[in-house]
Amino acid sequence: MIDIFALSDEATEIVAAQEPVLATYVGVRGHDGRWPDMSPDGVVDTRKMWSDLRARAQQCPATDARSDLAKAVLIDECDLEIGSIDAGRPFYDLNNIASSHQGLRFVYGSMDMTSAEGWTDICSRLASTGEALDGYRRTLEEGRHQSKTVARRQVEAVLEQGRSLGSDHSVLDQLVGKLDEANLGDAALVSRLRDGVAHAKVAFNDLGAYLTETYLPAARHDDGVGRERYTAEAEAHLGCSLDMDETYRWGWDEVERLWSDLNDACAEIDSTVPVAKVIGRLKTGAEYAARDEGHFVELMTERQLQALENLEGVHFDVPGEIRAIAVQVEPAGGASAAHYVPPSEDFSRTGSVWYPVEGNSHFPLFDEVTTAYHEGFPGHHLQVGVQMTQGDDLSRFHKSMVWHPGSGEGWALYAERFMNEIGYLERPEYRVGLLSSQLLRSCRIAIDIGAHCGLPVPGDVSFHPGSQWSFELANELLVERALLSTAAADSEVTRYFGWPGQAISYKVGEQAILDMRTEHSSRPGFELKSFHSHLLAVGSVGLDLLRRQMADVTY
Repeated sequence: MIDIFALSDEATEIVAAQEPVLATYVGVRGHDGRWPDMSPDGVVDTRKMWSDLRARAQQCPATDARSDLAKAVLIDECDLEIGSIDAGRPFYDLNNIASSHQGLRFVYGSMDMTSAEGWTDICSRLASTGEALDGYRRTLEEGRHQSKTVARRQVEAVLEQGRSLGSDHSVLDQLVGKLDEANLGDAALVSRLRDGVAHAKVAFNDLGAYLTETYLPAARHDDGVGRERYTAEAEAHLGCSLDMDETYRWGWDEVERLWSDLNDACAEIDSTVPVAKVIGRLKTGAEYAARDEGHFVELMTERQLQALENLEGVHFDVPGEIRAIAVQVEPAGGASAAHYVPPSEDFSRTGSVWYPVEGNSHFPLFDEVTTAYHEGFPGHHLQVGVQMTQGDDLSRFHKSMVWHPGSGEGWALYAERFMNEIGYLERPEYRVGLLSSQLLRSCRIAIDIGAHCGLPVPGDVSFHPGSQWSFELANELLVERALLSTAAADSEVTRYFGWPGQAISYKVGEQAILDMRTEHSSRPGFELKSFHSHLLAVGSVGLDLLRRQMADVTY
């Protein structure tokens, strides 16, 4: 009978081979030159892979706490993926931020650009983009025949992204310049790269033609997906069940509370003008900004390194492998928000925070400090790093392949709050940035649950009481309460409508961690650093599994 840890090692390689883009993101080597099979046959093969792994995991004995966790994690992941396929998600895998379409353009940022071998993999992927997109198109087409289509708004967003990718100013063209910077001096490789870029641009334009001519006319007009599908999607992101009506009410209570707190915080900066005026000053004033892009990167790097140095051994146990972190500038045309890319499995690739500031002429800091702690240390960088360095306590599959937004984004939002608790948001404008971040995540709960489940705005709140949700109303909430620009609000709401259930994971997950901290604080010998260590050592699993693992912790 196979041991669960041996099976988990094998599962890591099996999944990496089936999902090579995922393998690149998590840093499992050996698959960087290929795309997954996104055709209907590929969907069938992927389901069989997860089903076979689940059956084998069920046969593994759980002889102690370590093997019990390893078995639970592998089976839970299999159930999640099988459930996703059985719900038909591959057949409506199209949205503005987290579908396969984005995976085919963002993956290059996680690939090796320092060696000829790495660039050979990049060339191979570029040259086979047409084949990958053809399989993807056939799966979407099968979904269309089954009346499983996404909303028009999502199709239009993807079409805009595709037009950019296929244009004369495509972000893919920047790869040629990056190869020049690598100074590998191989004319044949440069020629192959140029040919690959040209091929990929044609492939994205061909997919755009299909989406325009065939898919868009069949797309849904309603943005909401309905309570049944929404509940399933949200529970998959969270790893726990949720009372949607109760959570919706709580989200609105948080919007109201945080709006009051934000008014108070802004009054510390200037009590003579409205909140929007204060935020406008923080966004545009030179005294609240870095001098230039280089200065911005320098300041964000200093924040990371200072926190790593000062908090290690005090509030957190920091593995040696992650005491380095990089701050990078996202290329133009890449991701539109700051994000974290984890280290590779062998730590040869350093974990890094990426900021979309290329081409900017102004670099406000008020909300970027709390973002640094969310995306970097002690947020995702610490969380992912601890999970990856648990040695034999966690299975390889758990360490490299498992990350759930309920506990994952929940921890990162908790990290923002915690850094304020211990005095690292030392300026009034940085605390305004934190409250803005918390308020945005609360607005997400109101919009995401309300719009998808058809719940009206509560009658006792200060924002359009009793109104039904629309794209315009959701945009207005983000502009008036989260103080986003109209363009940023448009992008956010499009994201919520296209990725149901993910947006609530931040606040719901953070509250779950806060609840656990409160409960644990009454246990004999409670010590905060130990609580953090126990919590992070479990890894980013579903919230129910996290609670079970923390239930027996002693101090």
